[in-house]
Parts: sequence; C-alpha cells; structure tokens
Amino acid sequence: QVQLAESGGGLVQAGGSLRLSCAASGTIISINTMGWYRQAPGKQRELVATITSSGGTDIADSVKGRFTISRDNAKNTVYLQMNSLKTEDTALYYCNANLYYYNPYGRRSGDYWGQGTQVTVSS
Repeated sequence: QVQLAESGGGLVQAGGSLRLSCAASGTIISINTMGWYRQAPGKQRELVATITSSGGTDIADSVKGRFTISRDNAKNTVYLQMNSLKTEDTALYYCNANLYYYNPYGRRSGDYWGQGTQVTVSS
C-alpha cells in the first residue's frame, strides 16, 4: 500500500556532506509529518529531524546548525542535507512518514518506515 524508499547514504570523511532522500509511494492521500531518525550500533533509535506538511521543523540539538530537513510535497519526498559531518553521526538513518492512505477497506492512517540507509563518517 505504502512504501518509503531512501537513498543517498554512503561513506564520507569527517567534515564532508551527504544528502539523503526519501520518497513515499503507493495509495497515499496526504502526508502529515515526515522525518529522519538514526540508530548507531548498540544505541537506541533517535530523532534527527522532522518536518510538517506546512514546513515546521524540529531538529535534534546534536545536529542543529549542521543538518537541514526539507520536503517536496508534490513529490512526497523528504530530504536531509547533512554538512560538517562528524564520526558520531555514523548510523543507520531511517525515514518516517505519518500519512493517510487508501486500502481495500477504505481510508486509513499510519506510520511508515523506510528500510534504512547507512551513513558512515570516517576520521
């Protein structure tokens, strides 16, 4: 019914930049909040940044000033521009979307996750 496809992860040196993208597809009616979370080995998943349909953002203190979240509502896509990357930013980054969609039983709402994209920052 709904899929989230992430791209843009990779290996980068400290101080470098990466841009993550996440496109939502399927029988989507509308998307409320979209966001990025990350999970490093041995740690809990944590919020990185979220953005509402009207553009309101919430950014984690650990990445404020370095990461920027944006979205293209026409493309159902959210982006995460990551600058001045640090080794501690190394993690599996997950896209999340809270949305309304259709299934065979009618209109539904739900929270969906992407499969994750690895970001590795070397020193």
